[in-house]
Amino acid sequence: MKAAELIESRSQQWQQLEQCCLGLERYGKGRLDAKGRTEFASLYRSACADLALADAYQLPAGTVRYLHQLVGRAHNQLYRSRRFAYGSWYEEMFQKVPRRLFHDGYLRVAFVVFWGGFLLSGFLASKWTPVPSYAESVVTQEQLMEMERSFSEPIGSSDGASGGEAFAWGFYVFHNTSIGLRCFAMGLFFGVGGLFATLFNAIYLGACFGYMTTQPEGEKFYEFVTAHGPFELTAIILSAAAGMRLGMSIVSTGGRSRGASLALAAKQSLPTMLAAVVLFFLAAVIEGFLSPSAAPYEVKAGVAMISTLLLLFYLVVLGYSEQPPDEA
Repeated sequence: MKAAELIESRSQQWQQLEQCCLGLERYGKGRLDAKGRTEFASLYRSACADLALADAYQLPAGTVRYLHQLVGRAHNQLYRSRRFAYGSWYEEMFQKVPRRLFHDGYLRVAFVVFWGGFLLSGFLASKWTPVPSYAESVVTQEQLMEMERSFSEPIGSSDGASGGEAFAWGFYVFHNTSIGLRCFAMGLFFGVGGLFATLFNAIYLGACFGYMTTQPEGEKFYEFVTAHGPFELTAIILSAAAGMRLGMSIVSTGGRSRGASLALAAKQSLPTMLAAVVLFFLAAVIEGFLSPSAAPYEVKAGVAMISTLLLLFYLVVLGYSEQPPDEA
């Protein structure tokens, strides 16, 4: 068949497909019923075949260009991306994720290890004072002196350059996230690394908190850390739990191959790590803008109380269920 005859025989279907694309672009897929959708798909497949023939038999360049555009328009309508499903997002974030976290055994282990090490280390740092003291053996004397100098002036008394709060916020985002990533990454060492990283951070932070209770600058120190503490410390625990789950999946595969066990653990750890990222972000916002400000301590304590209540509501109230959603 000559090129002119092919164009003439198929042009009516091309025009029909073009009209369908125009209608879909204006009104969406809801304009087509089941029969119309079937017809549109058939026209699209025919146009794809015509485009292949046009390229193979070197039909006029204008015809080939027209078919490329037509097929592209039809493809975009047939395989258009789905809109963001707000209902599914809400169900995932406020129903499934809290229930997964509530039943996460690794999260419970990380919680006990962190707070156990933190409280014990804080107690020793505040009570054990021989030279060198416990705090100096954990944090080093130079770091303790630097921490004292940092809180020698009243909170919010420094002038600060324009945009300083935004710079500090960016620094805290990076710093806080790096702590979480270390806890998460260390968990890949067969789960034991995650426990070590969690315990190390707990002992280090506990020593800092305990030591500052014995210093004149302790009041300003606690004024600074109160507001962002709940979000930041909880985020560290979540990161450690996610890393431990990944690491232990290599040791205990549950009868699966190591690759399949690791893939399943990664899927289960994703909600925990996402929650940690959100908490690190919120903690950085508070630490960059509210914690170093001259706002009354009552305001900062109120933010800490609200943060703690929100965490309890999300992890316990929304999360309470007899079994996680994947097993329901």
